[in-house]
Amino acid sequence: MKSCILSAMRPRTAASALVVSSSSRTIATTSATGSSAALVSKGTTGQNDAQQRQDSSTSASSIRTLATVSSSLSTPSTTARPPTAILLMNMGGPSTLDETGDFLSRLFHDRELIQLPFQKRLAPLIAARRTPKIREQYAKIGGGSPILRWTQTQGQAMAKMLDELHPETAPHKAYTAFRYARPLTDQALDEMARDGVTRAVGFTQYPQYSCSTTGSSLNELFREIQKRKADGKPEGNIEWSLIDRWPTFPGLIEAFAGLIKTKLGELPEGVRHTTPIMFSAHSLPMQIVSGRGDPYPAEVAATVSAVMTRLGWSNPYRVTWQSQVGPSAWLGPQTSDTIKGWAKQGHKHVLAVPIAFTSDHIETLYELDIELQEEAEEHGIELKRVSSLNDDPTFLRALADLAASHLSAHDASPKSFTDALGHKHEPGQSVWNQGHTSTQMLLRCPGCTNATCSEAKAFFGKRELVPSSESSA
Repeated sequence: MKSCILSAMRPRTAASALVVSSSSRTIATTSATGSSAALVSKGTTGQNDAQQRQDSSTSASSIRTLATVSSSLSTPSTTARPPTAILLMNMGGPSTLDETGDFLSRLFHDRELIQLPFQKRLAPLIAARRTPKIREQYAKIGGGSPILRWTQTQGQAMAKMLDELHPETAPHKAYTAFRYARPLTDQALDEMARDGVTRAVGFTQYPQYSCSTTGSSLNELFREIQKRKADGKPEGNIEWSLIDRWPTFPGLIEAFAGLIKTKLGELPEGVRHTTPIMFSAHSLPMQIVSGRGDPYPAEVAATVSAVMTRLGWSNPYRVTWQSQVGPSAWLGPQTSDTIKGWAKQGHKHVLAVPIAFTSDHIETLYELDIELQEEAEEHGIELKRVSSLNDDPTFLRALADLAASHLSAHDASPKSFTDALGHKHEPGQSVWNQGHTSTQMLLRCPGCTNATCSEAKAFFGKRELVPSSESSA
């Protein structure tokens, strides 16, 4: 994120980053958008686009109506047993301007995201220096990040639908674990302990796996669990499984495709199918991609390919990369350079899609809606940005479908089982996250030297740890 992570590094420290792991195979599911897809009222979207606010208002009315109708059909309460926890993991963001400094300090202390010399001394200094500028950026998007509000909205809707889709493990409750902002991982575990949780699913909110996003969150969760085990606390014995990546999950693809179709419909008919679609994702330094061997670009490409297939390859498109900082080589082309290049070629319309994010935050609301929009206007391009997934009903249903499928696979494995959508799977068949983790989760990047990664993968995958001489990050 240019504004609050990577731009805070000087050129000599630009080797940090968001890194990601390899692509997974999907189960054949059907995206459903029935009544249970809308069991949440719309919140304030935070979008800058007036049309998006109008769309949200219309959608809110429909969702409230469906919520009223479905309330009488909800699964009976099972308060006699503790909830099955669905832990939603993400980077987080400062909810208020006063939290900006602490957010940046935690971020720069994380060696799984950024590795600096003398990091314990430099991290607080860099955070203090960057806080005024980043605070100003958050002020321009409403006084803080909306990511907590969106995560809670998504989690509540998912849990309610999940009670209906998979009553065997009901009741379900969503918990939030942010890596750099409250509620932090330890706070989420404390809440789970108070609720008496004994079964939990770690559900990353990064569809495309990254060692420095999902990987960092899982390593932190592993460390906190081990602390509680050592202290003899009951939450140290929670049974865990993971949804560690989902780049081509059918419901996710359906949600992206639907939002893109809606925005394409706003373009003049004469340019509707000639306007290039620009899929923008967070960039990475090439030394991480080629040196460590992190397959993040492959997972992003898999998502884009699946979306374009769903759209029938209706428009020209490119994958671009935002938030690059420093002189070292990064994944390209940059999103901003793409706008400039297309302007020189005579393009007048561009459709931007934030393909690696599941809700609005500073990368969408500031980098795309403010910075990129200004650059587009300067170069004579009309830039439209596709709405983020946020509380899109199709996306909310996708979260519930994926969690239900995971629970079915985990609880039935290695026997035959039928998932929540009625699809039968046989033993040994490749399905989403069958068992405790995906098969990809168990494979480390070839250039990885972080012993914590090995320990965490062995723990969550229920595998025997292979001794090594590596050091923890």
